[in-house]
Amino acid sequence: MKKDHFSKEMGELFDLEKHYSSKMNRKKFLAATSKFAMLSLGATIASSLNANPVDAAPKFKEYPFTLGIASGDPLPDGVVLWTRLAPDPLNGGGMKKNHDVPVRWEVARDEGFRDVVQHGVEFARAALGHSVHVEVNGLQPNERYFYRFKVGNEMSPIGRTKTLPAFGADVSKMSFAVASCQHYESGYYTAYKRMAGEDLDLVLHLGDYIYEDGETEGSVRSHIGPEITTLDDYRNRYAQYRSDGDLREAHAKFPWVVVLDDHEVENNWAGEIPQNGQPVEPFIKRRADAFQAYYEHMPLRRSSMPNGSSIQLYRKFEYGNLVNFNILDTRQYRDDQANNDGWDAPNEESNNPNRTLLGDEQERWLFASLKNSQARWNVLGQQVFFAQRDYDFDPGEKRVSMDAWDGYPAARERVLNFVSEQDIPNLVVLTGDVHSNWANDIKSDFNDPNSKTLGVELVATSITSGRDGSDVRKNTDKILEENPHIKFFNNQRGYVKCTVTPEKLQADFRVLPYVTRPDAPISTRASLEVEHNNPGLKKIYDALVTT
Repeated sequence: MKKDHFSKEMGELFDLEKHYSSKMNRKKFLAATSKFAMLSLGATIASSLNANPVDAAPKFKEYPFTLGIASGDPLPDGVVLWTRLAPDPLNGGGMKKNHDVPVRWEVARDEGFRDVVQHGVEFARAALGHSVHVEVNGLQPNERYFYRFKVGNEMSPIGRTKTLPAFGADVSKMSFAVASCQHYESGYYTAYKRMAGEDLDLVLHLGDYIYEDGETEGSVRSHIGPEITTLDDYRNRYAQYRSDGDLREAHAKFPWVVVLDDHEVENNWAGEIPQNGQPVEPFIKRRADAFQAYYEHMPLRRSSMPNGSSIQLYRKFEYGNLVNFNILDTRQYRDDQANNDGWDAPNEESNNPNRTLLGDEQERWLFASLKNSQARWNVLGQQVFFAQRDYDFDPGEKRVSMDAWDGYPAARERVLNFVSEQDIPNLVVLTGDVHSNWANDIKSDFNDPNSKTLGVELVATSITSGRDGSDVRKNTDKILEENPHIKFFNNQRGYVKCTVTPEKLQADFRVLPYVTRPDAPISTRASLEVEHNNPGLKKIYDALVTT
């Protein structure tokens, strides 16, 4: 079993291509292989996806799976499998620009592929950078599987993935990691090497997978080329980031759920507004190119294929009856930041009650998901700091980030009011963006420390952004004193590992002493716990406290 699947079906495709080699009969060839092809396509690129000849027996001068493999967006009966053919990854990929390529895939219960349960062929489309997105179904819930690809005579590495439990199924335990912000120039991805050694069911990546800036003098590793603005630029940048073996290893070990933030396009963009007052029209084109490159390099479903300058990324994942994951997009639908995008006092613009961070449609979707949730824990995976974070230490004065929820207080209040009025249990907000670890109680009124606690926020530090960091930084004590709902802070690199049971959620803040050199060890800086129906953080371990 095993080898026969590859040789038989690839041979059949090759015979079909020879038989229907004329331009007149190309539609017959595509119809004959339609069960392997994409079924739903983004409107702006759909017209080009079926317009290319098929290279059914490609030959490669270099290994085509240089960017690795990945899985993501799991469901109880399936998962997305991803790869991209790129024998010359840093120069556009190196594939024939006008040829589509059939790629064979297999899913098995064992790493030796003696028990293959699903297999087929998916096209690596030239219009999508020769990326492959296979939406596998027919799998068993809550099971681990192995997968691989083959093209021509080349075989991909073997990946491991896992399906979600059945909808509503009793689940006694699950673990996931939260990652974000992996500036290539700032350091090595050792955090992913350590993450790959964890026992995880899922990885959540909350944005800043790449950075758009050009080469920086004195960096640990150098970006190739200047600031990226075009589709080819973005493709090459993703390829450079995927050249890191530790990142590829973490992708191959677990299914990922991903969402972008700002640097996948441009720093601090907001809706259709670029950061620095550039003309809107070229920014919209840049955003469309950035979204397409993001889709091409992520294990996303066809429902997330970009349609021009929009991409559908907010969605939910139900982990049995244990966790309802709501993945939010806080960039694409927001109003522009008030008073630019830095730190400022609350002002007339930021306090406008009509301002939105999520957009009306996504906000309604979130409220419906929370209201209808049957899960024990309700998790929001999103990008920017949710709790109030006041950096003005004078009594009665405030200085907050206009780019975070503090810059959109009415939008945050709508979420908090809904959670309170609907009595949504066990709310956990997961956040990236700020390159440091934080743990916060979510208060019904952040200006009143005695107000009701509605949930918690866990902010995961960066993978590399900010370089080595330190355990504390200037004014840490003052920040904690000014913001009593903030219970923990740390400024090292790493990720947060969460272990969830029906009775508690434990967050382990996993940190590295350095990222400017490879192979750093990892340790748990602190562990915090949230009990079922008892909102608020409890510290159960602090590496700096000895007893």
